[in-house]
Amino acid sequence: MALKKMLLGDEAIAVGAVNAGISGVYSYPGTPSTEITEYIQSMPLAVKRKIHTDWCVNEKTAMEAALGVSYVGKRSLVCMKHVGMNVCADAFVNSVIAGANGGIVVVAADDPSMHSSQNEQDSRFYGQFAFAPVLEPSSQQEAYDMMRYGFELSEKYHTTVLLRVTTRMAHSRAVVDVAEDAEASADIRYPETPASWVLLPANSKRQYPVVLERYKQMETEGEEGVWNRYFEGKDKSLGIIACGIGYNYVRENVGNNSPWPILKISQYPVPRKLIRKMAQECGCLLIVEDGQPFLEEQIRGILSGGCKIKGRLSGELPRTGELTPDSLRKALGMSPLETYPASETVVPRPPALCQGCGHRSVYEALNDVLKDYPDSKVFSDIGCYTLGYLPPFRAIHSTIDMGASITMAKGASDAGQYPAVAVIGDSTFTHSGMTGLLDAVNANSDIVVIISDNLTTGMTGGQDSAGTGRIESICRGIGVNPEHLKVVVPLPKNMDEIRRTIKEELDYHGLSVIIPRRECIQTARRHAKEKKNQ
Repeated sequence: MALKKMLLGDEAIAVGAVNAGISGVYSYPGTPSTEITEYIQSMPLAVKRKIHTDWCVNEKTAMEAALGVSYVGKRSLVCMKHVGMNVCADAFVNSVIAGANGGIVVVAADDPSMHSSQNEQDSRFYGQFAFAPVLEPSSQQEAYDMMRYGFELSEKYHTTVLLRVTTRMAHSRAVVDVAEDAEASADIRYPETPASWVLLPANSKRQYPVVLERYKQMETEGEEGVWNRYFEGKDKSLGIIACGIGYNYVRENVGNNSPWPILKISQYPVPRKLIRKMAQECGCLLIVEDGQPFLEEQIRGILSGGCKIKGRLSGELPRTGELTPDSLRKALGMSPLETYPASETVVPRPPALCQGCGHRSVYEALNDVLKDYPDSKVFSDIGCYTLGYLPPFRAIHSTIDMGASITMAKGASDAGQYPAVAVIGDSTFTHSGMTGLLDAVNANSDIVVIISDNLTTGMTGGQDSAGTGRIESICRGIGVNPEHLKVVVPLPKNMDEIRRTIKEELDYHGLSVIIPRRECIQTARRHAKEKKNQ
């Protein structure tokens, strides 16, 4: 008997994965995907089954660990935000060539409108690029149901499956019918074709035609399956093709009795036959998708003319930002819904570093010292401390991607920049800063690296940081000179010491690492509350 639960889209994915019998979830925290792993960590069933739920160092190590689970015949879930797909791309693309043994589903949570991200990239392109099937739920119920189907699809076609959601699907709630759970496989089962997992050129050449053939088969499966559906309509002047949550928005505007035909697409490869069917019946197609014009561009290639195509590229829907029911309403020629006027009392409030945050003391001291170095540049990274760009600190000059601070500082120094400072957090350092530090060690670069250690992954809610208690050991192991590896405590009473340390290392023309260490103020409060309640 099914149970009804009120779940976020992320939570529906989590429950669906556990109920599908996963042996492990492998993730690096990143909004809007973080709640998937956190929910699994809180599930009594996951604890009972001893499902592996620890956070990984980065998305690449997460993908590779999941591949290990698949190799021995068990199911694994990989979770990340969209930019994490860039980090795991090498393993993700090659996993399709190797062929899954136990099922692998990779969840990529995209962030249109960049609510907490550097870009608006659309993860569906990764599926097409790798010849991997992509699932895109239009509701929380589908997000739950697609997990079991995704693992079955992965094992049927021996391929990695990508499930793509966007912010609104991940972070909105709905009632979900939850079925009985399946037991995880207890037996180890090795690949039937072990050579396919050894990607030497000779083996890869044999596998590649297999990948292309099964991609054709998966297109047929999508045409005939339950996730891509064609709904008839009497008014053939317009046909609506709606992807994922876009279908939800279409129904919100036209109801269950649409005058126009609707093609719902929630599984890729693109169902070409269904698209051609709609194009033959309708004089114009409106492509509704949240993210980039992934489908719209393909449809323009699939169709040879005779049918007008509207969407993000033609301007009927906004080219940037997330799709909304209101923007779709305008594209359908409907009158806008009545809204309340903007409040005159509630004003936007930009984000800021928490009062009492150790990063504040770091930036205050750094700004004080750098006043004597008018040509200084500070290369920062991804984390809470990126807020040092905003007032009152205005302390950083770049933030590009995870780990870029150290390597950008090195490159600038190579080109003659002095002083060059890198600011990176402890979690980001272990995610992708360690290799850059090794480059700097090998060149003895004239840079100062500040690893601002708040003992957690603070930006996404205080998850465990892989390097906690190990940052100095890692730096020494990489080869940092112990004489220029300094640890300070970022408190107001220690400001003179911090300034003096920064000044000394700036004046040393070689690689220096300074580690300001103090627990995140938010996790410290939480830990204190937990201790009090014990």
